[in-house]
Amino acid sequence: MKKWDKTLLIIMLLCTLIILNFPIKATANSAEPPALIILVNNPPKDLSIVLESGTVSENVRFSRRAWEGYYAFYSKEIRGLSKYKFKISTAKESFECTITEPLKEYDNVFTLDMANKQLIPGKSKLRDILLVVIRVILTLIIEGIVFWLLGFRQKRSWIIFLFINLFTQGALNFWLNWGGFVIESYLIIKLFIGEWFVFLFEVIAFPLLIKERQKATMVGYAFLANLVSLFAGGVIIAALPI
Repeated sequence: MKKWDKTLLIIMLLCTLIILNFPIKATANSAEPPALIILVNNPPKDLSIVLESGTVSENVRFSRRAWEGYYAFYSKEIRGLSKYKFKISTAKESFECTITEPLKEYDNVFTLDMANKQLIPGKSKLRDILLVVIRVILTLIIEGIVFWLLGFRQKRSWIIFLFINLFTQGALNFWLNWGGFVIESYLIIKLFIGEWFVFLFEVIAFPLLIKERQKATMVGYAFLANLVSLFAGGVIIAALPI
């Protein structure tokens, strides 16, 4: 085994020990309460959404991530209503939208179409595809930098790198998006679980398929790339729409 490979394995071991023994202060809470969430693409700054049904008049909790706004209603009262009437207004216009279908216990997501003045159940498929493409491209760039810094130059190695990462990142993003709308804290947990399985796959696939460097180097790459990807993924999740 080359000196560089031994050094890399030692670094991997030390990183693992640091992660396992690093003291972390954590707080816990119960699961997110049932909610009705409305997504708006590039919402106007003065956009107001108020739920007005029967005797209930609920103000919305607003948050924004990149180009997307989230309007969430967490009141327990809304689950017993037969219909859900929303007053939507800006400085230029005001209109109403009504949801007549019963809400589920969780995962009640609608998209507000401002142009057509209607609430559409669920999320746009194009939106989900766009987010997956952005995440995969950013991850390929990050892991590609690690791949280059470790000295991989052969065309065959880069083709294998591309195919393996397209497969693993595609599967990871399917896992992250599976199950409907997930809040950020839960999405981070799913990312940790998913990255672990990606690492297990890559630590087997890369040494078997790439012969440019020693197997220990390939194992080291899989470890370092996924460690960097894990932290980068957390940053991406915090910056992009959920």
